[in-house]
Amino acid sequence: MIEVTKKGLETSVQDYPGRVGFLNQGFPPSGPMDSWSFRLANLLVGNNPNEGALECQFMGPSLKFESEHVIAICGADMQPKVDGQSIPLWESILVKAGQILELNFCLNGARTYIAFSGGIDIPSWLNSKSTFHKAGVGGVDGHAIQEGQKISLGKSHGVFGKKVKSEAIPEMSKSGLWEIEVVRGPNDDWLDENGYKTFLQAEWKLQARSDRTGFRLDGPQLTFMEKAVNKPPEHGYEPSNIIDQGYPIGGINLAGQTPIILVNDGPSMGGFIVPYTVPSASFWKLGQAKPSEKFKFIEISVEESQEMRSAQTELCTKGSII
Repeated sequence: MIEVTKKGLETSVQDYPGRVGFLNQGFPPSGPMDSWSFRLANLLVGNNPNEGALECQFMGPSLKFESEHVIAICGADMQPKVDGQSIPLWESILVKAGQILELNFCLNGARTYIAFSGGIDIPSWLNSKSTFHKAGVGGVDGHAIQEGQKISLGKSHGVFGKKVKSEAIPEMSKSGLWEIEVVRGPNDDWLDENGYKTFLQAEWKLQARSDRTGFRLDGPQLTFMEKAVNKPPEHGYEPSNIIDQGYPIGGINLAGQTPIILVNDGPSMGGFIVPYTVPSASFWKLGQAKPSEKFKFIEISVEESQEMRSAQTELCTKGSII
C-alpha cells in the first residue's frame, strides 16, 4: 500500500497496450504515452511489461510506502529521491516501510514511469487498468491520483539493483527538436505536392494546449489539391474538411491549418483529413516532448515502421535487464 502525499501535476495509472478493441464504442486505448520507458520499468521490478504502473507528467508525486517494496523509475528525469536522498533512474530500488518517494519537475523529457514489483492492485475496466480521464473510467476512481488516496500494490517479488543496458535506454532530445517518423496517409491525395513538401521541411512547435487527446502544432500554411477547394458543401467549408471518417491512433488530423496528432486518448472519427500518421514505435518521442519544443517529421514507409516496432519490442524484453 502507498499513500499519496503529493499528487503531482497529472499522475495516473496506465497499462500496456491499454484498452484495446473498444475504439468503435468510443473508448480509446489510453495507456502510456512512452511505452518504451514504461515496459522497461516493469521489467526491472520483475513484472510482465504490460502491468499497471504510474505515469507522471511534467511534475511527479510524493508517495509514502506502508510496506517494503521494490520499484523502478524510467523515462524523464524528475529528480527522484527517497527520504531526501537521490536515487537513480533505469534501476530497481528497494523502498522500506515508512519511507517517502518524492519526484520533482522534469529536467529532461516530459513523462516518467513508476513501476512497483507485483503491480498496482486495482480492478480492470474493459480489460485494462488504464485511466481514461475524459470519460472518468479506469485507474483509481477514473482520474489522476489525489492527495490522501491510498493505492493497493501487489506482493513485491522483485530484486533491487537490476539495471537497464545503456543501449536499450531511449535517448531524450537535448536540443528541444524531435525527429518524428511519419507514414503518409490515410488521406494521401488531399494536400498538393507543395503542401507535402512544406509539411516535411517545417519545424512544428508543440502548443501548450495539448494533452493525451491531441498534440496541437504551430507552423506554416499548407496548400491543397483542387478537389479540396472545389467540393460539395456537405464535405465542409475548410479545404481540410472531409465527410466523417475513422481516425487511426497517431493520425495527424488537419483541423483547418492546425495539425493535431491524435494520441492515446484521441477520438475514433471526425471530419478532417489525416495526411500522415505517426507509427506506434515513434510515440515515445511524443510522450517525452514538452510544450514549445519542436517536431521535424521524417517520412518513412509502412515496412520501415514495422521494422522499427519489431526492434523496439525486442529491446523491451528481459534481455535488456542486467
